Amino acid sequence: MEIFWYIIIAVVLAMFFILDGYDFGTGIIHLFFAKEEKDKEVIAKSAGLFWDSNEVWLVAAGGMLFMAFPTFYASVFSGFYLPLIIVLWLIIFRAIGLEFRSQFKFQMWKDIWDVSFGVSSLLLALFFGIALGNVVRGVNLGGVENGVSAHEGHYFFLPLWDSSFSPLTEHPGVIDWFTIIIGLISVVTLAIHGANWIILKTNSTINNKLKGVIFKLNIALAILTVFSLIIWQSVNPNSLDNFANKPYLLIFPVIYLIGLVGLFFIKKIKKDVHAFLLSSLLIVGGITSSLASLFPVILPSVNKTHEHLTIYNTAASEYGLSVAFNWGIIGFILLIGYMIIQKRLIGGKIDNMDYGH
Repeated sequence: MEIFWYIIIAVVLAMFFILDGYDFGTGIIHLFFAKEEKDKEVIAKSAGLFWDSNEVWLVAAGGMLFMAFPTFYASVFSGFYLPLIIVLWLIIFRAIGLEFRSQFKFQMWKDIWDVSFGVSSLLLALFFGIALGNVVRGVNLGGVENGVSAHEGHYFFLPLWDSSFSPLTEHPGVIDWFTIIIGLISVVTLAIHGANWIILKTNSTINNKLKGVIFKLNIALAILTVFSLIIWQSVNPNSLDNFANKPYLLIFPVIYLIGLVGLFFIKKIKKDVHAFLLSSLLIVGGITSSLASLFPVILPSVNKTHEHLTIYNTAASEYGLSVAFNWGIIGFILLIGYMIIQKRLIGGKIDNMDYGH
């Protein structure tokens, strides 16, 4: 049952980053490339019509973590308390930026909320990437110092950064040079995804320009990917052992590579939906490759005093997991049904649909 719930939660998280990921990316594109008011309005609309339903997947992932892996849930929600609060505020400002910009026709009013939408989206993409960087790097479980544990083996608390700004220190912070690089990969990936979403859902005047932007961002992403793999070996020399021991896991990096290579042909892709699917593969491949490199670990310990948190030592009881299975099926059906209905009601180009007035 532990593996079943691990897979389900991974799927839900991947769905969140595909769906709300294009909202983040749309905000980044809106911030840097939308210059005319008609483009700003339609690009904001392409996120605004969908953001609330997309974030249901984040709520579902949090609920499933609490239900299936309560020890892990308690550990990360206390240990990452500061960045989680920052993320919460960024989600709020992104939402009100979208909802408020069209309430009045004053340009200053629109400019304020456009900045709120764009900057919040950029920082959310960055912080979610930093969060992934923390998971693959590991944390000081138990607050061990000089071989002495200050807390229980599943407890930790991270400052936003350590004075050394290094992932190799005994007490790493949330932000260091390694997690920043993973955060930049997240920003670039979601910007590509958001640009593909804008092309797919709108007739914005910058759509042709965005294909060139996607191509350039994809070059940056390829460079960052290779660089991150190299430095990952210095942070965790055993990071690729799972792929060597279980070759079937290589399917996940292959998914990422298909998306990455395919997007180099963005200017030749005829159907916009195909480009969107390729950037979706980037997200799915990146998340699943990271999880596969750790499995069955879900949060590594950087000290030798306490063992890693795994899907086995953080899971609920067998009875709890089995009861959750029945209710989880019902919840998942409702979640899928909600998404399908919402997407069908707002299918096609959204330029002439009303929002925010």
